[in-house]
Amino acid sequence: MGSVSKIILQRLGLGLVTLFVVSIVIFTAVNLLPGDFAQSILGQGATKDAVEAIRKDLGLDQPFFARYLDWLSGAVRGDLGTSFAAANFSSFVGSDAGSGLGTVAQTIAPRFENTMFLAGVTAMIAVPLAVFLGVLAALYRETIFDRAANIFTLSSISSPEFFLAYVLILVLAVLNPILPSLSNIFDGMSFSERLERTLLPALTLTLIVTAHMMRMTRAAIINLLASPYIEMARLKGISPMRVIVKHALPNALAPIINVIALNLAYLITGVVVVETVFVYPGIGQLFVDSVKLRDIPVVQACCLIFAGAYILLNLAADIMSILSNPRLRHPK
Repeated sequence: MGSVSKIILQRLGLGLVTLFVVSIVIFTAVNLLPGDFAQSILGQGATKDAVEAIRKDLGLDQPFFARYLDWLSGAVRGDLGTSFAAANFSSFVGSDAGSGLGTVAQTIAPRFENTMFLAGVTAMIAVPLAVFLGVLAALYRETIFDRAANIFTLSSISSPEFFLAYVLILVLAVLNPILPSLSNIFDGMSFSERLERTLLPALTLTLIVTAHMMRMTRAAIINLLASPYIEMARLKGISPMRVIVKHALPNALAPIINVIALNLAYLITGVVVVETVFVYPGIGQLFVDSVKLRDIPVVQACCLIFAGAYILLNLAADIMSILSNPRLRHPK
């Protein structure tokens, strides 16, 4: 168990180093975005002194390296800064009315909760469906079912997210009004209403991520079907389905876990287009709105959350693969 703990600690250390490097890239890239928040708020007719006053209030007049260290130290403490847009609104409505409106964490928290709900609904549909289809495709490989499943999944993954979203809106919301076309959820909704509004974007994401997981499940199982212990199980007269589920699938978990984790990371980091199409109030929609407003702290926080979720899920997949396969604990 000591070697496993050492491997896990090494992976966590590499994850932290990766997140640190990514934070530098995020801060640099976001601050290179064209446009200026102070100029966009005041308009083209603003005087230079007025623009400089707002930049000073927001700390934009500080050197690049000082602003990065201030942002990084705050992020480590859980303080992601102050939203420029909310802070500007607070300055107009007064300090009492605007108190508590400016923190990035308060702006992101409800949106991130909505995105996690969408990702959870999608995962509950996509993961069992993909593994089930992958097992069936391996069981009936080179048959009409196998070819049809491959054609359908490859077609869905080759299509842009917005195209699939509009097709589902046309079929399930316009021609057959089963689900609402807009996912305008809000606080106070019942779970059933929230689920109904989330189902259409969840189905769109399901079509996108199912193909990867299904094909990896199929390939991993087929790769093991020629193994001696599988042949022995067949010679014993065990049914083909039981051979796959009981003997092949457990030994194929490592690559399947990896591809599932990568697709779960996509459900958190790649939802920008889907949330925008369905006007879903998640972190992806907030990211797009913040880029339009040049709200740098919110954009940086969204990018950092995307990177952190991706790195964390990849670390989880790596660790689970090591725990599920003893051979990976001893590379020699």
